[in-house]
Amino acid sequence: MRVLAFFAHPDDETLMAGGTLALLARGGHEVFVLSATRGEGGERGDPPLCAQAELGAVRSRELACAVQALGARGPFFLGYRDPLVGPQGELFPFAADDGPVARRLAAWLRTVRPHLLLTHGSAGEYGHPAHVQVYRAARQALAALAPALRPAWYTALARMPDLPLEGLFNPEPAHWLVPLGEPGLTAKVQAAECHRTQHGLFRRAGAARLGRPVSVAEFIAAVPAETWRRADGASETDDGPLGQALPQARWLGSNE
Repeated sequence: MRVLAFFAHPDDETLMAGGTLALLARGGHEVFVLSATRGEGGERGDPPLCAQAELGAVRSRELACAVQALGARGPFFLGYRDPLVGPQGELFPFAADDGPVARRLAAWLRTVRPHLLLTHGSAGEYGHPAHVQVYRAARQALAALAPALRPAWYTALARMPDLPLEGLFNPEPAHWLVPLGEPGLTAKVQAAECHRTQHGLFRRAGAARLGRPVSVAEFIAAVPAETWRRADGASETDDGPLGQALPQARWLGSNE
Protein backbone atom coordinates (compact mmCIF):
# COMPACT_ATOMS: atom_id res chain seq x y z
CA MET A 1 0.00 0.00 0.00
CA ARG A 2 0.92 3.67 -0.40
CA VAL A 3 0.51 5.87 2.67
CA LEU A 4 0.46 9.68 2.86
CA ALA A 5 1.08 11.11 6.35
CA PHE A 6 0.07 14.78 6.40
CA PHE A 7 0.79 16.83 9.52
CA ALA A 8 1.16 20.51 10.38
CA HIS A 9 4.76 20.80 11.62
CA PRO A 10 8.02 18.85 11.71
CA ASP A 11 7.92 16.52 14.76
CA ASP A 12 4.12 15.96 14.56
CA GLU A 13 4.74 12.98 12.29
CA THR A 14 7.01 11.43 14.93
CA LEU A 15 5.09 12.21 18.11
CA MET A 16 1.68 11.23 16.78
CA ALA A 17 2.42 8.59 14.19
CA GLY A 18 6.12 7.70 14.21
CA GLY A 19 5.75 4.11 15.38
CA THR A 20 2.91 3.41 12.97
CA LEU A 21 4.83 4.94 10.05
CA ALA A 22 7.93 2.91 10.91
CA LEU A 23 5.96 -0.33 11.12
CA LEU A 24 4.22 0.40 7.82
CA ALA A 25 7.58 1.04 6.15
CA ARG A 26 9.06 -2.12 7.68
CA GLY A 27 6.08 -4.02 6.30
CA GLY A 28 6.99 -3.01 2.77
CA HIS A 29 4.48 -0.19 2.36
CA GLU A 30 5.47 3.07 0.67
CA VAL A 31 5.16 5.90 3.19
CA PHE A 32 5.26 9.60 2.20
CA VAL A 33 5.61 12.35 4.84
CA LEU A 34 4.08 15.72 3.94
CA SER A 35 4.32 18.70 6.31
CA ALA A 36 2.17 21.80 5.90
CA THR A 37 4.96 24.04 7.27
CA ARG A 38 8.64 23.95 8.13
CA GLY A 39 7.94 24.84 11.77
CA GLU A 40 9.38 28.34 11.49
CA GLY A 41 7.37 29.67 14.45
CA GLY A 42 8.27 27.02 17.02
CA GLU A 43 10.94 26.55 19.66
CA ARG A 44 14.61 26.88 18.73
CA GLY A 45 16.06 24.61 21.41
CA ASP A 46 17.03 25.01 25.05
CA PRO A 47 19.50 26.69 24.79
CA PRO A 48 18.66 28.00 21.28
CA LEU A 49 20.39 26.11 18.48
CA CYS A 50 19.82 28.73 15.80
CA ALA A 51 18.39 32.17 15.10
CA GLN A 52 14.65 32.44 14.54
CA ALA A 53 15.24 33.26 10.87
CA GLU A 54 17.16 29.99 10.47
CA LEU A 55 14.61 27.78 12.22
CA GLY A 56 12.66 26.70 9.14
CA ALA A 57 15.80 25.41 7.44
CA VAL A 58 17.02 23.72 10.62
CA ARG A 59 13.70 21.99 11.28
CA SER A 60 13.50 20.90 7.63
CA ARG A 61 16.80 19.08 8.11
CA GLU A 62 15.55 17.61 11.38
CA LEU A 63 12.47 16.31 9.59
CA ALA A 64 14.62 14.78 6.85
CA CYS A 65 16.59 12.96 9.56
CA ALA A 66 13.37 11.74 11.21
CA VAL A 67 11.84 10.57 7.93
CA GLN A 68 14.97 8.53 7.23
CA ALA A 69 14.82 7.00 10.72
CA LEU A 70 11.21 5.98 10.12
CA GLY A 71 12.00 4.44 6.74
CA ALA A 72 9.66 6.82 4.92
CA ARG A 73 9.98 9.01 1.83
CA GLY A 74 10.41 12.78 1.96
CA PRO A 75 10.09 15.11 3.59
CA PHE A 76 7.73 17.04 1.38
CA PHE A 77 6.22 20.43 2.23
CA LEU A 78 2.93 22.06 1.34
CA GLY A 79 4.64 25.47 1.38
CA TYR A 80 2.97 27.30 4.26
CA ARG A 81 4.84 29.37 6.84
CA ASP A 82 4.36 28.50 10.50
CA PRO A 83 3.28 31.61 12.49
CA LEU A 84 5.25 32.65 15.55
CA VAL A 85 3.81 31.63 18.89
CA GLY A 86 2.11 34.64 20.52
CA PRO A 87 3.49 36.48 23.56
CA GLN A 88 1.08 34.64 25.87
CA GLY A 89 1.68 31.27 24.20
CA GLU A 90 -1.10 31.75 21.64
CA LEU A 91 -1.11 29.27 18.75
CA PHE A 92 -2.37 29.98 15.24
CA PRO A 93 -3.40 28.25 12.00
CA PHE A 94 -0.88 28.47 9.18
CA ALA A 95 -3.36 29.70 6.53
CA ALA A 96 -6.09 32.32 6.53
CA ASP A 97 -8.49 30.00 4.71
CA ASP A 98 -8.86 26.22 4.58
CA GLY A 99 -9.81 26.11 0.90
CA PRO A 100 -6.35 26.61 -0.64
CA VAL A 101 -4.89 24.10 1.83
CA ALA A 102 -7.48 21.54 0.77
CA ARG A 103 -6.76 22.16 -2.92
CA ARG A 104 -3.01 21.68 -2.43
CA LEU A 105 -3.62 18.50 -0.49
CA ALA A 106 -6.05 17.23 -3.14
CA ALA A 107 -3.34 17.73 -5.76
CA TRP A 108 -0.99 15.60 -3.65
CA LEU A 109 -3.63 12.91 -3.30
CA ARG A 110 -4.19 12.84 -7.05
CA THR A 111 -0.44 12.55 -7.65
CA VAL A 112 0.53 10.02 -4.97
CA ARG A 113 -2.77 8.09 -5.00
CA PRO A 114 -2.33 6.74 -1.48
CA HIS A 115 -4.44 3.92 -0.11
CA LEU A 116 -4.20 5.41 3.40
CA LEU A 117 -4.20 9.06 4.51
CA LEU A 118 -3.02 9.71 8.09
CA THR A 119 -3.56 13.15 9.68
CA HIS A 120 -4.30 15.08 12.85
CA GLY A 121 -7.68 14.56 14.48
CA SER A 122 -10.76 16.74 14.80
CA ALA A 123 -9.67 18.60 17.96
CA GLY A 124 -6.05 19.03 16.96
CA GLU A 125 -5.11 16.68 19.82
CA TYR A 126 -4.56 19.47 22.37
CA GLY A 127 -6.48 22.13 20.46
CA HIS A 128 -3.67 23.42 18.22
CA PRO A 129 -5.37 25.53 15.50
CA ALA A 130 -2.86 24.39 12.84
CA HIS A 131 -3.61 20.74 13.62
CA VAL A 132 -7.35 21.41 13.38
CA GLN A 133 -6.76 23.14 10.05
CA VAL A 134 -5.04 20.04 8.68
CA TYR A 135 -8.05 17.95 9.74
CA ARG A 136 -10.54 20.31 8.11
CA ALA A 137 -8.46 20.56 4.93
CA ALA A 138 -8.26 16.78 4.70
CA ARG A 139 -12.03 16.52 4.92
CA GLN A 140 -12.47 19.12 2.17
CA ALA A 141 -9.79 17.56 -0.04
CA LEU A 142 -11.34 14.11 0.14
CA ALA A 143 -14.78 15.50 -0.68
CA ALA A 144 -13.33 17.12 -3.81
CA LEU A 145 -11.86 13.86 -5.12
CA ALA A 146 -13.60 11.33 -7.30
CA PRO A 147 -14.64 8.34 -5.16
CA ALA A 148 -12.13 6.07 -6.87
CA LEU A 149 -9.27 8.35 -5.75
CA ARG A 150 -10.27 8.69 -2.10
CA PRO A 151 -7.93 6.91 0.33
CA ALA A 152 -9.08 5.48 3.64
CA TRP A 153 -8.60 8.34 6.11
CA TYR A 154 -7.39 7.73 9.66
CA THR A 155 -6.78 10.32 12.37
CA ALA A 156 -4.17 10.11 15.12
CA LEU A 157 -4.57 10.08 18.90
CA ALA A 158 -8.13 8.83 18.87
CA ARG A 159 -9.45 8.57 22.43
CA MET A 160 -8.40 5.59 24.51
CA PRO A 161 -8.38 6.36 28.25
CA ASP A 162 -6.07 3.48 29.18
CA LEU A 163 -3.12 5.20 27.51
CA PRO A 164 -1.21 7.81 29.60
CA LEU A 165 -2.08 10.75 27.34
CA GLU A 166 -4.83 12.56 29.23
CA GLY A 167 -5.54 15.93 27.63
CA LEU A 168 -3.99 14.99 24.28
CA PHE A 169 -6.66 12.78 22.75
CA ASN A 170 -9.16 13.78 20.12
CA PRO A 171 -12.72 13.24 21.35
CA GLU A 172 -13.75 10.37 19.08
CA PRO A 173 -13.05 6.83 20.37
CA ALA A 174 -10.30 4.82 18.69
CA HIS A 175 -11.00 2.07 16.19
CA TRP A 176 -7.44 0.73 16.23
CA LEU A 177 -4.61 0.36 18.71
CA VAL A 178 -1.14 -0.15 17.22
CA PRO A 179 1.30 -1.69 19.75
CA LEU A 180 4.69 -0.46 18.63
CA GLY A 181 6.91 -3.19 20.06
CA GLU A 182 10.68 -2.90 19.96
CA PRO A 183 10.97 -2.10 16.22
CA GLY A 184 8.38 0.65 16.25
CA LEU A 185 9.57 2.22 19.51
CA THR A 186 13.22 2.13 18.47
CA ALA A 187 12.48 3.90 15.19
CA LYS A 188 10.22 6.43 16.94
CA VAL A 189 12.92 7.25 19.50
CA GLN A 190 15.51 7.62 16.73
CA ALA A 191 13.19 9.98 14.86
CA ALA A 192 12.52 12.02 18.01
CA GLU A 193 16.24 12.36 18.62
CA CYS A 194 16.47 14.04 15.19
CA HIS A 195 14.19 16.89 16.28
CA ARG A 196 16.85 18.55 18.43
CA THR A 197 15.26 22.00 18.50
CA GLN A 198 12.22 20.44 20.17
CA HIS A 199 14.02 18.42 22.84
CA GLY A 200 13.39 21.00 25.56
CA LEU A 201 9.69 20.82 24.77
CA PHE A 202 9.77 17.01 24.79
CA ARG A 203 11.54 16.88 28.15
CA ARG A 204 9.13 19.37 29.72
CA ALA A 205 6.15 17.39 28.46
CA GLY A 206 7.69 14.16 29.71
CA ALA A 207 8.44 15.61 33.14
CA ALA A 208 4.86 16.88 33.45
CA ARG A 209 3.50 13.48 32.45
CA LEU A 210 5.81 11.31 34.59
CA GLY A 211 6.46 13.65 37.49
CA ARG A 212 10.26 13.56 37.19
CA PRO A 213 13.01 14.67 34.80
CA VAL A 214 13.10 12.45 31.72
CA SER A 215 15.19 11.97 28.62
CA VAL A 216 13.78 12.21 25.12
CA ALA A 217 13.90 8.42 24.84
CA GLU A 218 11.97 8.00 28.11
CA PHE A 219 9.38 10.52 26.96
CA ILE A 220 8.75 8.54 23.78
CA ALA A 221 8.89 5.08 25.36
CA ALA A 222 6.37 6.03 28.06
CA VAL A 223 3.56 5.50 25.51
CA PRO A 224 4.22 2.17 23.73
CA ALA A 225 1.21 2.32 21.36
CA GLU A 226 -0.59 4.65 18.96
CA THR A 227 -4.33 4.93 18.32
CA TRP A 228 -6.26 5.62 15.12
CA ARG A 229 -9.83 6.29 14.02
CA ARG A 230 -11.37 5.87 10.58
CA ALA A 231 -12.46 9.46 9.90
CA ASP A 232 -13.97 9.47 6.40
CA GLY A 233 -17.38 8.14 7.41
CA ALA A 234 -16.84 4.72 5.88
CA SER A 235 -17.88 1.72 7.95
CA GLU A 236 -14.74 0.39 9.64
CA THR A 237 -14.40 -3.29 10.55
CA ASP A 238 -11.74 -5.59 11.95
CA ASP A 239 -10.39 -6.15 8.45
CA GLY A 240 -10.26 -2.45 7.52
CA PRO A 241 -7.40 -1.06 5.43
CA LEU A 242 -5.23 -0.13 8.42
CA GLY A 243 -5.59 -3.62 9.83
CA GLN A 244 -4.72 -5.11 6.46
CA ALA A 245 -1.57 -2.99 6.29
CA LEU A 246 -0.51 -3.65 9.90
CA PRO A 247 -1.09 -7.22 11.14
CA GLN A 248 -0.02 -6.15 14.64
CA ALA A 249 -2.82 -3.55 14.86
CA ARG A 250 -5.53 -4.43 17.38
CA TRP A 251 -9.18 -3.86 16.45
CA LEU A 252 -11.07 -2.12 19.27
CA GLY A 253 -14.55 -2.35 17.77
CA SER A 254 -16.66 0.23 16.00
CA ASN A 255 -17.00 2.37 19.18
CA GLU A 256 -20.05 4.12 17.75
